[in-house]
Amino acid sequence: MHLVLFFTHDTSLRAWERSGMLEREVALYRKYVEKGVRVSFITYGRRDKQRYSEKLRGIEILCNEFRLPLGLYTRLIPLLHGKVLRQSSVIKSNQTPGALTALAAARRFNKPMLARCGYMHSEFIANQHGADSPQARQALGDELKLFGEADAIEVTTPMMRDSIAERIPGSTAKITVTPNYVDTETFSPRAAEKEIDLLFIGRLNPQKNLESLLEALRGLELKTLIIGSGPLENELKEKARALDLDIDWKGNLPNTELPGYLNRSKIFILPSHYEGHPKTLIEAMAAGAAVIGANAPGIREVIAHDKNGWLCETSPDSIRAAITALTGSEQLRTQLGANARAFALAHYSLDIIAERELALLETLRCCKSSRNK
Repeated sequence: MHLVLFFTHDTSLRAWERSGMLEREVALYRKYVEKGVRVSFITYGRRDKQRYSEKLRGIEILCNEFRLPLGLYTRLIPLLHGKVLRQSSVIKSNQTPGALTALAAARRFNKPMLARCGYMHSEFIANQHGADSPQARQALGDELKLFGEADAIEVTTPMMRDSIAERIPGSTAKITVTPNYVDTETFSPRAAEKEIDLLFIGRLNPQKNLESLLEALRGLELKTLIIGSGPLENELKEKARALDLDIDWKGNLPNTELPGYLNRSKIFILPSHYEGHPKTLIEAMAAGAAVIGANAPGIREVIAHDKNGWLCETSPDSIRAAITALTGSEQLRTQLGANARAFALAHYSLDIIAERELALLETLRCCKSSRNK
């Protein structure tokens, strides 16, 4: 089998590395290479092939080494990388933005197309710009075309599956729910001093609801670590100073460094207004952390309250009550962490998810081959 992965529009391997997610994102495809699958990446970086061919040995990197403007390169991808696309067995998109480019290539070369979506792009755009905004209408239109024409659709949650099925009649049969994966060997419990009271990992943007988290921490005298960067960084740091909070701010870190911080933390928290299928949350659970999550889309589908984690509302008072409940009971944290680890092993381990998706890719390849005979 030869799998070609189209990166999210305007995304490069360099961008993955800068955000700390390179090893996390590549782990699945390393598994495929180990199983004899030929894997090719189509990225938007100009020097990705030069920079990463050695590091990602076994994975073929096709990028914008022609140094074309973004729009022109996007349109010409089927021509510039036509030789490899013609040899492919299955074409897969990484996220909805950029998936129509993958779809066009699949149709040009008569290849099966797997539209993979880690989150519902139209819903995120609606949350950011408004449900009636031009951006939201464009996103809905793109999804209608993509989901209507793709040979198969892969989403990370049943909620996403139901959303697509409701909007696009007849699509249910080609939708598969495959959760995000976590490397449960890298993210595993390790003996360490719990010197950090509270840990957050993620983008510093409005979606993550960090202003409410800072308000919740007022007067609690907890040692908090925040890992990540984003547009609200300066504003949040200023607010934290005004509230006299003990917060250690770190920028983006490589994914491979996160297990150490998780194992040194008493609690991991994700107070977001909404999520897709949050990778940082399932990584924290795999590491055996006691997790707090907002009772919000994408989080409440993962956390079962008082079983494998703790749910709260998005208000500062509710967040504060959750933090207080867990900081006040080491026994509760230990039990929740053990249950979280067991849940992650059963549902999200890299080996399990790799086998599930590989079976889907093989079905697509075989069905397309049969139709072409």
